Amino acid sequence: MTQEAHVTQGPLTTEAGAPVADNQNSETAGVGGPVLVQDQLLLEKLAHFNRERIPERVVHARGAGAYGTFTVTRDVSQWTRAKFLSEVGKETETFLRFSTVAGNLGAADAVRDPRGWALKFYTEEGNYDLVGNNTPVFFIKDAIKFPDFIHTQKRDPYTGSQEADNVWDFWGLSPESTHQVTWLFGDRGIPASYRHMNGYGSHTFQWNNEAAEVFWVKYHFKTDQGIKNLTQDEANRLAGEDPDSHQRDLREAIERGDFPSWTVQVQIMPAADAANYRFNPFDLTKVWPHEDYPPIEIGKLELNRNPENIFAEVEQSVFSPAHFVPGIGPSPDKMLQGRLFAYGDAHRYRVGINADHLPVNRPHATEARTHSRDGFLYDGRHKGAKNYEPNSFGGPHQTDRPLWVGSAVTGATGDHAAPSHAEDSDFVQAGTLYRLMSEGERGRLVENLAGFIAKVSRDDIAERAIDNFRQADGDFGKRLEAAVQALRG
Repeated sequence: MTQEAHVTQGPLTTEAGAPVADNQNSETAGVGGPVLVQDQLLLEKLAHFNRERIPERVVHARGAGAYGTFTVTRDVSQWTRAKFLSEVGKETETFLRFSTVAGNLGAADAVRDPRGWALKFYTEEGNYDLVGNNTPVFFIKDAIKFPDFIHTQKRDPYTGSQEADNVWDFWGLSPESTHQVTWLFGDRGIPASYRHMNGYGSHTFQWNNEAAEVFWVKYHFKTDQGIKNLTQDEANRLAGEDPDSHQRDLREAIERGDFPSWTVQVQIMPAADAANYRFNPFDLTKVWPHEDYPPIEIGKLELNRNPENIFAEVEQSVFSPAHFVPGIGPSPDKMLQGRLFAYGDAHRYRVGINADHLPVNRPHATEARTHSRDGFLYDGRHKGAKNYEPNSFGGPHQTDRPLWVGSAVTGATGDHAAPSHAEDSDFVQAGTLYRLMSEGERGRLVENLAGFIAKVSRDDIAERAIDNFRQADGDFGKRLEAAVQALRG
């Protein structure tokens, strides 16, 4: 069943509420004469039209979203004091935005690209944003490299196109990307729909309980629809025939009552384990193998309501990893630390300083109480209340209880690389992933990679890229080298 349109009865008005006498003809100086500047309806309509778009996201511009419900299925109070996770059966309203990473707002959905997974929980203690991807790892481990990485994925400033030279030059010189690139060019690199893929928090986060005990966690959202993917040929055809394929699929599934759902799991690591774990647990290019920390089911996520206006609710939706609630906090993950600033800053630029006051972004189960005032689109909600703290006029005051537990730090300040643990390398988990694949999956992975690497213009860039996969697994590198040579002639 389609979403019913909201119909307002009565006469058409201007933005200020005055009735409109004629919406078909602009005012002129006589019949056939020039248009008059006093026709304020014409000027208002044209000025509004010119401003109907805000800057698109630099990354994750192409997106779709839906509202839903998260339901707790396991008692996790031994690990976190977050109220929305406090008891089995508790439900929390959510909004989930899916996206591609590199494409512009008008790009096709069926492309080889990670999918963004931005989930907002409207909890009674404020909004909690979990911002991840459909992969458990990422290309880089330090946010200082993120602008450079994205520049290689977007349009070259000279050619205006994505360039294979840029992509593979950066990946070849950044061997930490080998694991994620192996994911991306495997079968799961092009999901058949948003409903048929997993989601991940990707980063490591902190949970803390009432006793202030700390645990490190990773989130997994396992699709209940089953994993379905597209081959490169299928995706090429679908992207041309229906660029909106994934957005359409999600909307129509919800319209017909076929609500997509995901089983929510977490991996939990006691804080004391982190220092001596075989991999750096805060390295975004690594996973925690399930045999070390088995996933524990904690809930169910269901999407069951479409937005009524894509611009207002999908494009103006804002997410920040810095939006935590009591019992949940950040980890020393260097990529996460950078995103704590970058996401909020991006939305303050795009949507404005009061973006969090918009209906899709503001808390639904509680009230935001701040001393911030004014700025673009400020709605005057505070009226005559004082705008400072502390004050003796009954205004909001601090709780004296941090949302998360602080971490001990030692050493001198400086531009430090992330700590290396016993089994850390840029290639070991990429090799493990390759060896876990079936023969058919390996063949398609090599074919997908070779087709892209063969497009680079310089032999040294191609050779360096191949060598990263060779270090991950000898057979992987050998097959890829042969496939690239066959295509390059």
